[in-house]
Amino acid sequence: MLNVNRQVDHYQDFVKGVFPPALMQASKPMVLKGFCDHWPAVQAAKHSDQRMCEYLLSHYSGLPVTAYLAPHSAQGRIFYDDLHTGFNYTASKVPMPAVLERILSQAKNPQAPTMYIGSSNLQQYLPSFSENNAIDFADIAPLANIWIGNQSKIAAHYDFPLNLACCISGKRRFTLFAPEQISNLYPGPLEHAPGGQSISMVDFDNLDFDRFPRFQQAIDAAQVIELEAGDALFIPSMWWHHVQGLAPLNTLITHWWRNSDAFMGRPESALNHAMLSLRNLPKDQRQAWKALFDYYIFGHDDNDNRHIQPDAQGILAKPMNQHSARQLRAELLNQLKR
Repeated sequence: MLNVNRQVDHYQDFVKGVFPPALMQASKPMVLKGFCDHWPAVQAAKHSDQRMCEYLLSHYSGLPVTAYLAPHSAQGRIFYDDLHTGFNYTASKVPMPAVLERILSQAKNPQAPTMYIGSSNLQQYLPSFSENNAIDFADIAPLANIWIGNQSKIAAHYDFPLNLACCISGKRRFTLFAPEQISNLYPGPLEHAPGGQSISMVDFDNLDFDRFPRFQQAIDAAQVIELEAGDALFIPSMWWHHVQGLAPLNTLITHWWRNSDAFMGRPESALNHAMLSLRNLPKDQRQAWKALFDYYIFGHDDNDNRHIQPDAQGILAKPMNQHSARQLRAELLNQLKR
């Protein structure tokens, strides 16, 4: 287990089950201890894993879920194969009861394979679950997903949305890194990754500083927390997180949302377009474009456009309105067709 000394800070001023509005502006992770321990699902989990599974299935829609199976030799790590062209697990569509039954039956087997249901939409698979296990987000409408598995290790990765992750059963260890640690985390391929999201190639349980020398700097800056049933963790946008399931049955519910208008588009699209149009330019040209991006995108403030009349600012106006966003999107689509 990775030795990280810095613990994630605890957020104290909250009402159970009510998302604190102040966290919307938080720039670092925060733990909400016991935030959802009043939920019937958590109470079932604290009684027994069997009771927890029965509770989940009482809300099950009957639709098959995507389940991942990795051999015991993977030691719980959901990752690539040795050539990084495939993966070390198989995925199949199966009924949820079959997965839960197998997890329970293998709970005391030290040679058990890794069994995992990842990122399954709560409304689709457990449509009545939120009736008695809900969070008051006021005017936010997050996307809620459930994650279920035995002992597992999900490689460090980032998500664009903000996230409130609620531990419903078992125990999960989160190791978190600020976005600026990306170069010390050695990300893998962008278009071919477990779960579709670029991951750190570092094996946290078998450190290789000859291959990944800068990872020591990431360790020095990391934060860690172990969530128990009823605890919640707020993860800001773009923070890297490695997630380890420590118990025979671990259940997590994530709530994802963005704090910008959806019509603004996905930032990943801008990155992909830059890969196509900028990454292979000569270095001096890349530096010139870097200066433009710093001026227009990353370094600007609200007063930068005072030298332009308001009605002439166009897409430079902040915030961009929906009409301008749609016009810009249409122009981009036309350019990509050429």
